[in-house]
Amino acid sequence: MITAANSLKERSLLGLKDLSRHEIESILDRAMYWESQSEKRTPVLESKFVANMFFENSTRTRFSFEMAQKRLGAQVLNFAAAASSVAKGESIYDTVRTIESMGIDAGVIRLKPAGVLQHLAEHVQVPLINAGDGNNEHPTQALLDLFTMRKAFGELKGLSVSIVGDIVQSRVARSNLWALQKFGADVRFCAPASMQAPELAEHAPYVTMEEALQADVVMMLRVQLERHAEGVLKSPEQYREQYGLTEERAAKLNKNTIIMHPAPVNRNVEIDDAVVESPQSRIFPQMVNGVPIRMAVMERAMK
Repeated sequence: MITAANSLKERSLLGLKDLSRHEIESILDRAMYWESQSEKRTPVLESKFVANMFFENSTRTRFSFEMAQKRLGAQVLNFAAAASSVAKGESIYDTVRTIESMGIDAGVIRLKPAGVLQHLAEHVQVPLINAGDGNNEHPTQALLDLFTMRKAFGELKGLSVSIVGDIVQSRVARSNLWALQKFGADVRFCAPASMQAPELAEHAPYVTMEEALQADVVMMLRVQLERHAEGVLKSPEQYREQYGLTEERAAKLNKNTIIMHPAPVNRNVEIDDAVVESPQSRIFPQMVNGVPIRMAVMERAMK
């Protein structure tokens, strides 16, 4: 029983905080292998069934997972909460247990409430992959971010990474922080007071926008202004003026600095239109890199 439990835990991916540097490196290396394959489809998971269970919308993340799964030959079931019994009042727990009972080999799950995923993982007997867990973690996004940085700079050790924006709501910021620090990268945050997560200050300092621009990687986050109605910044225009990566600010970046964003981008709020499309931007390559990363994660879960 202990062996089975350990194996299940090892094949799941709930977050990066408790994942070792070695394990993260092995996923990045396997993603590099999948990226190098010219065949669009390699059916190593031909007889496996996976359910994408999205209790929170995200077209980009779901499509990336689905592309990865189908490239590996898995049979894919897609579940959307809006069209399910959840809309009729069924609990997330019962829904996931119901889908598990139908014979899936792994589940990819995205949730709004933090903490539910951990509870599910303790009761479900198939590997679970976290595709976004409240404001807790988003491990595959951080893995594709690390993959993007490693491709740009060769290694992660010693990189300075500024994460700018809505830190308090951001699972992307948290997963990147935990993972990057394992590799010896220097992480710093930049955010308006109303968007800071004070509990993270002991792990990474908050700096000014000017200081944030002095980095190898400037990662802008989507600003969820709708969640900050009582905050200091009342409008997208005000946010752009104080914390946006404008063309003027981007012109001051070191020529080797890369610009990242987990997307979707609020153009001309977090980042000016022209900067999204600039040579230093890695925003669209990040999306490309999501597929081999998720192939490595799905193979790890079901092989």
